[in-house]
Amino acid sequence: MCFDGIHGMVPREKMTPAVRKKRDFYTMVPGAPIYHREFGFYSLDRWKAEGHLPQDASGEYLAELFMFDEPASFDISGMGWCEAPFVPEFETVVIEDRGDYELVQDFAGRHVLYFKGRRSGFMPEYMDHPVKDMRTWQENCKWRMDPSTPERWKDFDDKMAAAKDAAGKGMVVAQLVIGGYMYLRSLIGPSELLYAFYDMPEVVHDCMQTWLDLAEIYVARVQEHVTLDEVFFGEDICYNHGCLISPDAMKEFLFPYYQQLISNIKKRQIDRSRKLNVSIDTDGYALPVVDIYRKEIGMNYMSPFEVASGCDVVEVAQRWPDLLIHGGIDKRILAQGPDAIDRELERIIPIMRQRGGYIPTCDHGVPEEVSFENYMHYRHRCVELGG
Repeated sequence: MCFDGIHGMVPREKMTPAVRKKRDFYTMVPGAPIYHREFGFYSLDRWKAEGHLPQDASGEYLAELFMFDEPASFDISGMGWCEAPFVPEFETVVIEDRGDYELVQDFAGRHVLYFKGRRSGFMPEYMDHPVKDMRTWQENCKWRMDPSTPERWKDFDDKMAAAKDAAGKGMVVAQLVIGGYMYLRSLIGPSELLYAFYDMPEVVHDCMQTWLDLAEIYVARVQEHVTLDEVFFGEDICYNHGCLISPDAMKEFLFPYYQQLISNIKKRQIDRSRKLNVSIDTDGYALPVVDIYRKEIGMNYMSPFEVASGCDVVEVAQRWPDLLIHGGIDKRILAQGPDAIDRELERIIPIMRQRGGYIPTCDHGVPEEVSFENYMHYRHRCVELGG
């Protein structure tokens, strides 16, 4: 067997320390040093304005400052994340000037109300979505999901060269895919989608079949080059009290397409001995859907477990001892000071490290109200407790 990371796993002694830590996460080695990373930041502009960071601080600079581990994963894009993988995208245009605000058609075809001159760093207000019936689906969106569009593949060879290089170092190779619920919501709208399941189920199924057709072709081409360690679905299907749609709706409109995609990915793996980790990313109170995803699609990895919605990763780890977890650090506590941070981390990290299969990160991006001093204290304690 060729141990090149594609046909067979790279020997452990040829992996960097960071890659070994990440591989130990996936195999849930009890007591192993924790892999250090972060989920995201909304605080960088504040820290730069206060002089804690240079204005041109790079990702490499931040990683060293915050004591993150070196990259140990390679994520393959091309199948969307929070929006449908349209090629071409919609033209971004200002539809209406409303004084301090502007109504904009964004790249996903949604009408979005923004602060004038500022389009990120806050929750935008979505006013309209491009799919209202079969006609608008076909005219506005479906053709943008055509897998044969040459532009969709313009940088594919470069991606695959980078993916093969990463695999050759033992790094985790993951395919990112917009989840079915997130995809439908971006097309139809969050409240409108709830009606669509009843009023136009044929449109919803056609949207999902188109999602599957594109994903099948895209991921199959990826698998000609590399063996996948993970398929990572951006789902966001939960809110503060639980799932936004019923288990019956999930089973009718989402899972048949997931099951087909995951089954075919496993059959196409170059290294048939490699475990395919199935990951679901959802905000909100996710505990009610853990068993559903585990049973229906074989999910074994979930994130980010928002504490404000009632998630506690220690409880999750006890209930599902074989579930891979990242997240679960209450972002609000980082604004409260060192004592509160110490209590939270000392409650979580030692027990989770002993269990294995855990990466501590904020349960969403680090908020603007978190001071630089508090964040640095948090990072130092993560490293002390996590190894």
